[in-house]
Amino acid sequence: MYIVFASSECTPWAKTGGLADVVGALPEALAKLGHTVSVFLPYYRQVAKLVPDAAVVLPSLTIPFPSYNRFARILDGGVKGGVQHYFVDSPELFDRESFYGTPSGDYADNPERFGLFSKAVIEATKVLGVPDVFHVHDWQAAMIAVLLRSTYFFDPVFRRVPVVLTIHNAGYQGWFPPRTMETLLLPWDMFTFTKLEQNDTLNFLKGGIVYADALTTVSRRYAEEIQTSEFGNGLEDVLRQRSGDLFGILNGVDYDEWNPATDSHIAAHYTAEKLEGKKECRRDLLHAFGLQAVTDETAVIGVVSRFATQKGFDFIIEIMDRLVQEDMVLVILGNGEEYYERLLSDMAARYPDKVRVQVKYDNVVAHKIEAGSDMFLMPSRYEPCGLNQIYSLKYGTVPVVRATGGLEDTIDEQPLGGGNGFKFWGYNAWDLMDALVRALETFKNKDEWTRMMRRGMAQDFSWDKPAHEYVRVYERVIQNRS
Repeated sequence: MYIVFASSECTPWAKTGGLADVVGALPEALAKLGHTVSVFLPYYRQVAKLVPDAAVVLPSLTIPFPSYNRFARILDGGVKGGVQHYFVDSPELFDRESFYGTPSGDYADNPERFGLFSKAVIEATKVLGVPDVFHVHDWQAAMIAVLLRSTYFFDPVFRRVPVVLTIHNAGYQGWFPPRTMETLLLPWDMFTFTKLEQNDTLNFLKGGIVYADALTTVSRRYAEEIQTSEFGNGLEDVLRQRSGDLFGILNGVDYDEWNPATDSHIAAHYTAEKLEGKKECRRDLLHAFGLQAVTDETAVIGVVSRFATQKGFDFIIEIMDRLVQEDMVLVILGNGEEYYERLLSDMAARYPDKVRVQVKYDNVVAHKIEAGSDMFLMPSRYEPCGLNQIYSLKYGTVPVVRATGGLEDTIDEQPLGGGNGFKFWGYNAWDLMDALVRALETFKNKDEWTRMMRRGMAQDFSWDKPAHEYVRVYERVIQNRS
C-alpha cells in the first residue's frame, strides 16, 4: 500500500522530542515490509541549513485564505531508507529561528502555519500520488483529518482515503481563537463541542480525534491513561467515545543508533555474552563527570532528561538529602526549566562527591550515560512511551521508573527476581525512594544483578513488531472506507 506521513518533525532534519524519532524510523520499517511511504515535513530554517539545495518538485501550490492566497513549493528531501521525503516550503511561515515559537511564547500565526502545511500536503498528493492512507502526527498535522471530512468532502479523489492520527502527547493540543475557523475557511457549523470547539477555542487535536478514521498512541498503557481525567487533558470524554478506534502501539527504537555492540560514542563495545566492556564505559563516564575513587560496589545512577516536573524532578529534589546517604553516585544530563536547572546545580554543589550535573543536551554524553551507568532513573509523572528506558535495557543499565505509560509497558519488576527493572506506582517521592532502595539492595548481589542486566539486553524493542501492528490498523481503516 502507499502511505503518506505528515509531521512537524522528523529525524535527522527537525527534532525536539520522540515524535521526530518515530517519524524518522517507522516509515523505514514499513518500507522494509514492502510498502511505499512518503513523508512530508515543513521546510524550516533548520531544515534548509541541512538541505540548502533541495530540488523543486512542485513549483507552486495555491493555498487560499480569507482575503488572500499563500503559495507553497514542494521540495525533494531525497530517499532515505527506502522512504521518499518532501519538504513544504513557505518562507514567510517556516523560515524562522524555531519550529513553534520563542522563549516568550508560541508564534501567533501557528494555526495559519500548520493549516497551510496540512492543505499543502493534501494538494501535493493530488499531483505526486494519492495515498491509500494518510498517517498524521499530533496537533500540527491533525487538521488534515478535519479538512478531508469538511472542505474536501466532495473531492472524489479523497472520498475513500482514510486518516490515522497518532497522539504522541495529549498535553499538546493546539488551542486557537474562534476566528481561526475563518482563517482556515472552515464552516462555522463545525465549531461545536462535539466537533472542534473546546472551552471557546478551536482545538486542532480534538478535531483530529473526532474526524480521523483511527487513533493510535505510543504505548498500550498511555492509550488507557488518556481516557482518564488525570491524563486526558480535557479530551478524555471524546477519547472514550472513540475507544473502539484507539490503539496503543509501543514505539520501537533504532538499534543501529543505540547498541552497545556497535556504538561509536562509547569507550568500549560489549554484549550480553561479553560484558567486560561495560566496566570500561563506567570508568569513562565517571571521568567525564569528574568523579574519582568510586568503587565497584558503588552504584552509578544515570539521568538523561528534560528538566521539568513532568519528568519527576520534584521527586528527585525531595529525596536528594536521603539518597546521598546511600552507596551511590548520581550523574544527570539535561536542561529545561530554569527552576530545576538551578536547584540541581545547587545539589551538585552541596554534594560534589555524590552528585554531578551537566546542564545541556549532548548526544555523546547521553550515550556515555546509557553505557556507563548501572541504573537509569525515570520517575516521570506521565510518559506516553519513553525511549531512554528501552535504550537502558539494551545497554544492561537497569531502569528504575514510575509505572506509567510506556514505562509500565516495558519495565517488569518481579518480587522474587526475574524482572528487568524496578517500578513504583504512587505519585510521591518516597515511593521513588523505596524503589531505589530495592534496586540498590539488589545491586549488592552481583549474580542476580548480572542476570537482570542480561534479561533486559535480550529483549527486542525494534520497529519490526510495531510496523506490523500499524499495517493492521491501516488495513482496517482502508477496508472500512471501501
